[in-house]
Amino acid sequence: MLYHSTRNHQATVDSAQAVLSGLAPDGGLYVPAQLPKIDVEATLQENTMAMAARIIGAMLPDIPNMETLVDRAYRGKFQTEELTPTVDTGKFTVLELFRGPTSAFKDVALCMLPQLLTAAKTEKGMQEDILILTATSGDTGKAALAGFADVPGVKICVFYPDGGVSAVQRAQMVTQEGNNVAVCAVKGNFDDAQTGVKNIFASAENGRLPAGNKLRLSTANSINIGRLAPQITYYFKAYADLLHRGQIKMGDTVNFCVPTGNFGDILAGWLAKKLGLPVGKLICASNANNVLTDFIQTGTYDRRRPLHKTESPSMDILVSSNLERLLYFLSGDTALVADLMKQLNTEGVYTVPESLKEAILSEFWAGFCDDEKALATIKNVFEKQNYLCDTHTATGWAVAEDYVNQTGDNRPMVVLSTASAYKFPAAVLSALEKVEEMDEFAQMEYLEKRTGWEIPKNLAGLQQKKELHTGVIEKTAMLSFVMGL
Repeated sequence: MLYHSTRNHQATVDSAQAVLSGLAPDGGLYVPAQLPKIDVEATLQENTMAMAARIIGAMLPDIPNMETLVDRAYRGKFQTEELTPTVDTGKFTVLELFRGPTSAFKDVALCMLPQLLTAAKTEKGMQEDILILTATSGDTGKAALAGFADVPGVKICVFYPDGGVSAVQRAQMVTQEGNNVAVCAVKGNFDDAQTGVKNIFASAENGRLPAGNKLRLSTANSINIGRLAPQITYYFKAYADLLHRGQIKMGDTVNFCVPTGNFGDILAGWLAKKLGLPVGKLICASNANNVLTDFIQTGTYDRRRPLHKTESPSMDILVSSNLERLLYFLSGDTALVADLMKQLNTEGVYTVPESLKEAILSEFWAGFCDDEKALATIKNVFEKQNYLCDTHTATGWAVAEDYVNQTGDNRPMVVLSTASAYKFPAAVLSALEKVEEMDEFAQMEYLEKRTGWEIPKNLAGLQQKKELHTGVIEKTAMLSFVMGL
């Protein structure tokens, strides 16, 4: 299957090379020249593993033996073989994406990506080692590190914003073991780290680091289609669960509310819809950094605003990389996308044509939720539905409520739960009650006693692990750090 850059139809590669490269040479993101067709009803009857193999295989057909790769990626790593269970709370259905090895939704993709990357490397006959270069706002980093640790022929380097992740998220990353891993904090915010990674890619020569370094660059961020494709599966899985429980009939449309900052998680839902899944409205939930809400409502994307540090740090993002893919999919115009991205880079703002704005509004609805409302939602949902949300999930829940109240659309609603509450124990606990000062790890233990919800095994005892990666650098020093690996 041919893929091309969002900024140039002529920059084509097959799907295996798209996964290997991560980013197109012109800075664009790889998209399929034509979306595949799948048998939706047959897919919905399969178990989760078979469902994943069918969907990922359709999106990335140049990578062989997908059933084997899926089995290697997921078997025994998640709390249940259904990977992403759903919970009927009596109000909304919660899609639990945090039942993997690092307690975040990124596990679904980042357990799979190492398998895809190494298989693609073999398929293309690549002999050089690969360097996975990634910026994280909290969850991608640990999930990528866990997925790629000690994978032969691959190194991984993760940058995160200093002071911009929770104590639990930081501890997960800086204690990561593995002979091929590097982690470093960057003075600045996530956008600074993400821009630094993109600049390193831009300085690459034929996909290699400059100055004669032989490492081939790739990425674990959702700009890599190999990260995005596996995420489509859990939309099908959620729909199948509703079918099997008799909450819907085949063909009924279902709404999905997605807390998102980089737009990849919700774009996977749009791709599921284009593959034939009966998706109704896709509801984009932002925190106080509501650049996506403003864009969807007005058609103007403006990153010229302060970045707020919030209790939902994984969404503290002002430059949403995957939105570029949606702009291409809905316009089909690579020249337009290239021009819009140039405007964003040079001026910090762009406005899409009215026709494109209307196309976006026909598919998406957007709202945002500040910290105060998110914390109130955590308390309300726990007391009324006996369900414990993290701050990101609470943001999604609150915006889903706003959508229903403002539109009167009462179709079944699935809220994506993107992380365990124990990744953000300070915020979650403060939502439930006032407690004496204690560190986040003591708060985890108290939260477990307070709620009866068990601490995930991968987070229990995290405080006792040795910190192995304690570096903090200026954002201008990122390339030098990578060159020293």
